[in-house]
Amino acid sequence: MTSINQNYLELQGSYLFSEIAKRRTKFIQENPNAEIISLGIGDVTRGLPDAVLKAMHGAVDELAAPGSFRGYGPEQGYDFLINAIIENDYKARGIDIATNEVFVSDGSKCDVGNIQEIFSENSIVAVQDPVYPVYVDTNVMAGRSGKYNQETKRYENIAYLSCTAENDFKPSLPDRKVDIIYLCYPNNPTGMTLTKEELKVWVDYAKANNCIILYDSAYEAFIQEEDVPHSIYEIEGAKEVAIEFRSFSKTAGFTGVRCAYTVVPRELKGLDAAGNEVLINDLWNRRHTTKFNGVSYVTQRGAAAIYSEEGREQIKALVDYYMTNAGIIRDGLASIGLEVFGGVNAPYIWLKTPGGMDSWSFFDKLLSEANIVGTPGVGFGQSGQGYFRLTAFGSRENTEKAVERIRKLSL
Repeated sequence: MTSINQNYLELQGSYLFSEIAKRRTKFIQENPNAEIISLGIGDVTRGLPDAVLKAMHGAVDELAAPGSFRGYGPEQGYDFLINAIIENDYKARGIDIATNEVFVSDGSKCDVGNIQEIFSENSIVAVQDPVYPVYVDTNVMAGRSGKYNQETKRYENIAYLSCTAENDFKPSLPDRKVDIIYLCYPNNPTGMTLTKEELKVWVDYAKANNCIILYDSAYEAFIQEEDVPHSIYEIEGAKEVAIEFRSFSKTAGFTGVRCAYTVVPRELKGLDAAGNEVLINDLWNRRHTTKFNGVSYVTQRGAAAIYSEEGREQIKALVDYYMTNAGIIRDGLASIGLEVFGGVNAPYIWLKTPGGMDSWSFFDKLLSEANIVGTPGVGFGQSGQGYFRLTAFGSRENTEKAVERIRKLSL
């Protein structure tokens, strides 16, 4: 019988959102008349912007004509999209990014999960806690995590950077040598951000300690405050130590369309077994071209339309809509005495569960008594125990209705 990858047996339970879906399904089966409002998984509810739809329809028409049909495209992405990304997301902010440093993909979740493949299995990984589960689970699959400690509920070889109310949900620097640091800002799940000065501390640390930052900025379009960086490359020296991940999923409603990109600067280097310097960009390019056939032409035309004048206006309207929802949730919960965080520069509200309730108990209470689905904070890590995440991606009607239901709960 064929042997399996033993590392997969170190994974704990099911994926967080699979467990949520399972509990929701069970509740609906037992309560078929319940009107469920989902503020759990970060999926959008508004339609695709008109500019995107027009571009995608035009691209479909192109594919129907023999003279303009397109088959396999470049795995790294079409030039028209890469150039639009560079011009609007980087050059407009005074950041110099080359065309061969941008890699278009079918989602940031894929990229943040796959990027670890190009690093040594002996690399020590540091993650924020609470954290997006994919960062941890993919490193468990790769064999970097060590054994799971049932008492601490953490993996022995992973460095956890606790983010709690005591440190304003901003992690302290690692207290031991690490090789790879995952940072997510605006943060999922807490919705918190770093200032430019605070992010500079991490870039300087990475330079001084020869480590690489994997910077997930999937929610940068939701930033409202001036001193919050939209890209880690706004910080001097970051191109020598950081890889950045961006997504169109939440910004433009692409959760079901699938398009994102990753920036891997040519200045970023690692060491091979003999101690020779290797360009990380070359390794990612090799991995990308081997395991990925590129994002569809139709999808990339839609993504490029986001950067048109019409597209930018429509994207702003989408962001404003969801951030208004965030304000409704944040203010509504605060008005009944709940302790809330986030919701200012991110579409997530992070709340302290009332009465010392643990995260899953609050999930069950919210589902059974208010018919609302949220996300238990402990599902993101032990520092999330006693917290809960709600998203602003619902409709306005459901958002307002959910807040009213929570107001009526006995908390």
